[in-house]
Amino acid sequence: MERHLQRLLCPHTMKPVTTILCSLALLAAPFVHAQSTAPGTQSPSEANPQTASITVRSNLVIVPALVRTKSGELVYTLKADDFILTDNGVVQKLRLEQDTGSEPLAMVIIAQTGGDASAHLDQYQHLGPMLDNMLGGVDHRVAVVGFDSTPILLHGFTSNLDFISHSLDILDPGDNHAAVLDAIVYAVNLLRQQPTTYRRAILLLSQTTDSGSHVTELDALHAISDTNTVMYSVGFHTTGTESRKEAAKFNDDTPGPQHGCFSRDMGTDADGNKIQPTESAGSQDLNCVEELLPPLRLAHIAEIAARNALRKNISESVAHLTGGESFNFKNVKTLDRDLFTIANHIPNRYVLSFVPTSPTPGFHSIVLKLRDESKLSVEARNGYWVNADDGSATPQP
Repeated sequence: MERHLQRLLCPHTMKPVTTILCSLALLAAPFVHAQSTAPGTQSPSEANPQTASITVRSNLVIVPALVRTKSGELVYTLKADDFILTDNGVVQKLRLEQDTGSEPLAMVIIAQTGGDASAHLDQYQHLGPMLDNMLGGVDHRVAVVGFDSTPILLHGFTSNLDFISHSLDILDPGDNHAAVLDAIVYAVNLLRQQPTTYRRAILLLSQTTDSGSHVTELDALHAISDTNTVMYSVGFHTTGTESRKEAAKFNDDTPGPQHGCFSRDMGTDADGNKIQPTESAGSQDLNCVEELLPPLRLAHIAEIAARNALRKNISESVAHLTGGESFNFKNVKTLDRDLFTIANHIPNRYVLSFVPTSPTPGFHSIVLKLRDESKLSVEARNGYWVNADDGSATPQP
């Protein structure tokens, strides 16, 4: 069993955006220790002796969770017994991680340069001046990946943030495509070659739908959900007609009966404002049926739902899969606001863990609920992947 999770303490004196990536280290801890290497890449064990592939024999699953009142206020006084978690519909024994530490951080910034991103390149530069104080005294390795139809390593892992800042400042417009899934898988494989002593995080700046990736949704889902990487995303909607048509195929927000489990009517807060759902319609529907289906059938449906979510909104789905957070990218003002929100939410997340009672190879659906849901809502990681004993992926039939 892998060592207990450690959390990173960040000084309260840091700037808001400085706190963001310092806080990223807090949650970029092992989620499920079952990894594989994409075809054509060097295996982690060959690239670095400290990063050997891990299988279901070591299967601690980490679940970051954010709890809020119905009016949006953060709640941070709960205990493990206040949560109920099911893995493929089976209730699991939870532990609330409370250890602290100062583990180093490996991070990849993924910046789209192709497609509609040409209108946002100057806003990417807005991140550069903030890098100097972003990580404080934490040992770090940061890399930058740019992408249009192809991901490319703009700067390899370095502790020199001036180099990273310069890479973001000189981005050139790419072609008309945006292979978002290819870029994510590329970044995940870069992080896999970092020592296991480093926590891992990705900050994704991209459009919400894919255009031109070669990797399949299934392979992308596998890479994203069997990694120990927390993904935070700020996505902008593309103006491309083709992308909109593709996303529309999977856009079904038809509400269920009023006040029922499938209803999208969340009521109003104390000020009479309508409460917005904290999960997609697909995730809500899955949560509603998870107690009605046998584990393997539920896992199959969850896998299909996750793959469809990647087609509909990549930014949102990768955040939900890994326990991160997603926001809409509009301009520099909203980017600052979103980064500040991330900085505020991350230190107030609960870090729960469990050892699956049935670590069946393949995709697993996680549903985290509160024992008292009348006044509180919870957002958490909603899935993970377990490899077979030989480290290979075994998709549900």
